[in-house]
Amino acid sequence: MRRRAFLLAGSVLAAAGGCSWVGADPGPVMPSAPAGDERLEQRFSAARGRTVDFWTAVPAGHGDGRGLPVCFVLHGGSKRPADFSAMGLGRFLTDAVQRGAAPFVLAGATGDRLAWRPRGGDDPQWMVRQEMPAWCAERGFDTTRLAAWGWSMGGSGALLLASTFPGFVRSVAAFSPAVAPGDAVFDGLERLRDVPIGLWCGKDDDLYENVRELWASLPVPPGAGGFGPGKHNFSYWSTLIPDAFDYIAKNLSP
Repeated sequence: MRRRAFLLAGSVLAAAGGCSWVGADPGPVMPSAPAGDERLEQRFSAARGRTVDFWTAVPAGHGDGRGLPVCFVLHGGSKRPADFSAMGLGRFLTDAVQRGAAPFVLAGATGDRLAWRPRGGDDPQWMVRQEMPAWCAERGFDTTRLAAWGWSMGGSGALLLASTFPGFVRSVAAFSPAVAPGDAVFDGLERLRDVPIGLWCGKDDDLYENVRELWASLPVPPGAGGFGPGKHNFSYWSTLIPDAFDYIAKNLSP
């Protein structure tokens, strides 16, 4: 009887989309809002010397996004633009707008595992700086208003992008950026003085102490973010996206 009860409980949980393993990772928090116009295209990147995936999302109710500002998405080491729709990024975007945030577009391209910096003849950072704005302009997006958001190596890549090209983006949102004291991000902190920054990290993340030091070392304290219970995974980061998107929207407003 106990075995039958256990199997029945497990089947009920499975049917509900749950997990029968006690203590399992609960998975990402996903909003119920619909995705708008999401597209995954292939573009040739001269900066990278190869064809890359180029993903865009427009909040539902805003057509093809013409005239909207853009937030570049810099992925971490384990995800790529082909994963963004399944991660619900388009749904998070619509949810932010439905909650009152000013609409904007998300755009991301494949940077592989180069930490968003040049290596040899492969330069994903220059792809973001030079080519992605042109691809967005072709779609009619407003490339005079840009922001950058990323997690893990994408978080450090977004900060490095802003410090390498001052004035390029209006703000940065970084989740658990892969930084260490004395690296290129720390070396460029003074150039981030005029860039509004949102910075978040989980207290159970191996990078927690480094990110805390980054917070304390910024020339201007972050305008959003903080530290809470969480690990280095999307289950935690998904709980931060609403605050990050609100912050990005505020800084992209005309």
